[in-house]
Amino acid sequence: MCGRYASFREGQQLADELAVAIVADDARLLGPSWNVAPTDGVRIVVDRPDQQGEVVRQLRVARWGLVPSWAKDQSIGSRLVNARAESLERSNAFARPFAVRRALLPADGYYEWQRLEAGGRRPRKQPFYIHPADGGPLALAGLYEFWRDATKAADDPDRWLVTAVVITRPASPELAHIHDRQPLMLTPDLWDAWLDPAVGAEGAEPLLGAQPPRLLAQPVTDAVNSVRNNGPELLTPAPPEPANVSPPAPAPSPPAAGRPAR
Repeated sequence: MCGRYASFREGQQLADELAVAIVADDARLLGPSWNVAPTDGVRIVVDRPDQQGEVVRQLRVARWGLVPSWAKDQSIGSRLVNARAESLERSNAFARPFAVRRALLPADGYYEWQRLEAGGRRPRKQPFYIHPADGGPLALAGLYEFWRDATKAADDPDRWLVTAVVITRPASPELAHIHDRQPLMLTPDLWDAWLDPAVGAEGAEPLLGAQPPRLLAQPVTDAVNSVRNNGPELLTPAPPEPANVSPPAPAPSPPAAGRPAR
């Protein structure tokens, strides 16, 4: 799964790198984060009509955790932060947005946890920071949705909530030893087709098998485990594990006094 990621590039840099024409004010003002967590506000790239009705690429903000349009309340979003690529078209939460509301979630890298055996003790998990080898941005494939809060008046600007979900796929062989899932990441040659609202589910389905860019996986400290920690220090490599060296064998005891050694 993808439950945490880093996104610290500023809005204009993302706009330049992802060919975005319009940067919404809230996306421009959203601060950097080295520990993006579910229910946080996140930047999304979408192709949507502007005020003149022309479809243009836009950088906007959504809440991470998709709330389906049919949901009675928004609490369901905290459980829908990932969507499995294999079952999108069969899901009553994701099938409709997959057909008409696909997005990219810009990231600098993401975190994953590897379960380690601990010799009979409770297994611990080693966090890894996984990021592009070339230092460029990642474009996580996602979906977005609009949910109307029926408790708010029709003229209340906060009556609409925009939410998003990250699509996951089986892990590539290079990363499967860390976790069996990874985000679906799209390279620049696939962005247009993924974002185009005129491309339906049938046209977008082949993109779910896209191969990720070359990635590096770096073990980091468990400071990332807490959402209260958020800074560039989270990317600092973890110190190497101490070598497992067996203690030297004890020296033989001297013979007892008055008794010959044998």
